Amino acid sequence: MEDQQRLTDAGQKISFIPKLSQAFFNLNGHFRSRYQIQGTDGSNRLVLICLGLLNVVLLITAVVLGVNCAKVREGSFHVSHSAVAPIIDELNYLRSNHSDVIEAEEEAKNTLERAVKNHTQLKEKIEQQKTINDNTQKQVEELQKELINLQSNLSAMEENCGRCLSGWVHYNSSCYFFSYAESSTDTKNWPDSRAECIRRGADLIVIDNKEEQRFVSGSIGNMRGTQDRLRNSFWIGLTDTEIEGTWVWINNVTEVEQRYWMDGEPNNSHHHGEDCATAVYSPSNPWKTRNDINCNSYQRHWICEMTSN
Repeated sequence: MEDQQRLTDAGQKISFIPKLSQAFFNLNGHFRSRYQIQGTDGSNRLVLICLGLLNVVLLITAVVLGVNCAKVREGSFHVSHSAVAPIIDELNYLRSNHSDVIEAEEEAKNTLERAVKNHTQLKEKIEQQKTINDNTQKQVEELQKELINLQSNLSAMEENCGRCLSGWVHYNSSCYFFSYAESSTDTKNWPDSRAECIRRGADLIVIDNKEEQRFVSGSIGNMRGTQDRLRNSFWIGLTDTEIEGTWVWINNVTEVEQRYWMDGEPNNSHHHGEDCATAVYSPSNPWKTRNDINCNSYQRHWICEMTSN
């Protein structure tokens, strides 16, 4: 059995009979083994001492390794715990702040909805106020027009005061009565219109200068406008009943101006005895305002004139 035999330095053979389960330390701390060593007593003692020292070294090494491993594990736990703790705290902080953020977001949403609602209501109020302002502006403009008319009438009344009768218009040195201003439906033929003027202490108008021509044309325009100008005309004191084609005013002054007649007038149309003149409104030319028609067959408004006081 070659494995179980060893040679000593002296050339002697030592035989080992292994019984592994029987190796132990005795109560005195000496290593004992059931290996059967065959050899000299000195050599056997040396081997036993070496094996005992080896076992002690191995035991100490095992203990040291166990202690160091425990320290390493404990240090790693502390290190990992110290590194994770701030993260856990930050996570808890974020969780608590998350609910605050949600509440703030909801509050901001509600605030925005209220602001949008208020903006809509304010916009509606602005539109309503704009409508009111527009209506007020129209009323102001109408009132301004009425004020101008009142001031104009007041000026006319002041001018007429003591000069013209009520309902008459003062211009330069004369007073004028436009029958349309008193009644828009009362019309007469030429003879009756003149008789009405005489009854009022006046006579049919005699237009003897361009200022008076412009005044009469403008007054008729303000009353009747431009629609159906011939029907809206007024009798004036001009006729050619004595001599056809020779137009004479009621004050016996012969009319020599042709520029005041409408184009194509006077024409005594179809020889129907158009012997009396009327004044019409001409927006394009205030001079061409006269027309001849039958004195008795047509009913028109009239203009009376008298000298002012």
